[in-house]
Amino acid sequence: MSTENEGTAVPPAPSAPPVPVATPAASPQAAPPHGDAPTAPLPPVPPGAPGVPEHGAAPAAHTPADPSGAPQAAGPAPDGSWPPPPPATPTYADGGAGAGHTGWGASYQQPAPKPRSGRGGLVAAVLVAALVAGGLGGGLGYTLAKNNDNGGSTTVSATDSGSATQVKRSPGTIAAVAAKSLPSTVTIEAESTSGEGGTGTGFVFDTEGHIVTNNHVVADAVDGGKLTATFPDGKKYDAEIVGHAQGYDVAVIKLKNAPSDLKPLALGDSDKVAVGDETIAIGAPFGLSNTVTTGIISAKNRPVASSDGSASSKASYMSALQTDASINPGNSGGPLLDASGAVIGINSAIQSNSSGGLGGSGQSGSIGLGFAIPINQAKFVAQQLIKTGKPVYAKIGASVSLEDSTDGAKITDQGTSGSAAVEAGGPAAQAGLKPGDVITKLDDSVIDSGPTLIGEIWTHKPGDKVTITYKRGGQTHTVQLTLGSRDGDS
Repeated sequence: MSTENEGTAVPPAPSAPPVPVATPAASPQAAPPHGDAPTAPLPPVPPGAPGVPEHGAAPAAHTPADPSGAPQAAGPAPDGSWPPPPPATPTYADGGAGAGHTGWGASYQQPAPKPRSGRGGLVAAVLVAALVAGGLGGGLGYTLAKNNDNGGSTTVSATDSGSATQVKRSPGTIAAVAAKSLPSTVTIEAESTSGEGGTGTGFVFDTEGHIVTNNHVVADAVDGGKLTATFPDGKKYDAEIVGHAQGYDVAVIKLKNAPSDLKPLALGDSDKVAVGDETIAIGAPFGLSNTVTTGIISAKNRPVASSDGSASSKASYMSALQTDASINPGNSGGPLLDASGAVIGINSAIQSNSSGGLGGSGQSGSIGLGFAIPINQAKFVAQQLIKTGKPVYAKIGASVSLEDSTDGAKITDQGTSGSAAVEAGGPAAQAGLKPGDVITKLDDSVIDSGPTLIGEIWTHKPGDKVTITYKRGGQTHTVQLTLGSRDGDS
């Protein structure tokens, strides 16, 4: 998607989302895949891919794509740097994984940057279609009118005076929420030094001009590129990156010469969201700015891994809000609102099939599986980025396998680059965890794979106390530990 994690493959993800202890363990589920720059589909984790270090050691951005498969033995320890190696398959909402793949989660993958002329061609195609439709409608109307020339006619007017009246809508309607929220959303254009880039979405975070969006939306402009943010009224501002977190797929930019009348969107409480709640998504799907779509929360705590699919990309992990509101490339970074207009998530990835997209552009579109970063997590990340410019990640201090599995997150025998799998003096070591242990629960959430564990850990903050349930030698053990912290993405 122009703005979501779209179309790229990601490491295989867990087959089932975390569920409360009281609830029976969910059966493996198929995961989705990804599209344009900012929205990405969930991709499957290729079996045999090198294991990736647990959050602290090595983690890995707008996507929905997901495959599922039979449980497999844990693979080699994660390789060196964090985040984990890029997925070997699909990419953003582009649907690179293909409809035949199965797995958990999804990876967002941003298609290769395209010259802006490509986006212009798409818009042109839309305009031509509109003109053709308009011409057809006009011709048909003329024919009908001509055929009825001799038959008398009846004119119906909106009011006796003939003047139009303004329709009043109650505060709770979708139209009212959209009218109030649209002025605080922007369409972001990120351009690299070579002139290539994509389109995404963001929303006003505070009155100082900070805009929150996805990391993959602004990635092209990180090293000396150009960023602009355009409001629905047409006003356009240059912007600069304040900080970006690839592991979380969250970024904050700031408007240059920001206006004094900015109105930040109200933030909701994503922990209180329930399946079935109404949702409203705002974004720029396929470059069509200020688009509003609606749906519901179709699932919570959905384990999603996303990546842009490039050889150098690092994966992002989230315990996502799933929605069937239409989200396409370009929606990435935009707000997912509740019925009152409060932000409950940041649209980041989509699960998509492998068919071509609008106007034969080659991009896949929405199939009703969109994924958003819960706002409670995104708020914490954004505040850290504004304060220090760098993200802070919670960690347990152990490397876990990222291979597809339904048994749990297995601590590898060796860490990245030959380091110890369990960090000396770290939280896991202090709790007595050892290589070969298989973590099956974090608090009340079922853990069925390494990516699921990472996503769950990252919903917490450093210093939080959590309960870890693990298996060793066929026996189940429970231990409490205090999460450590790691600064930055590298």
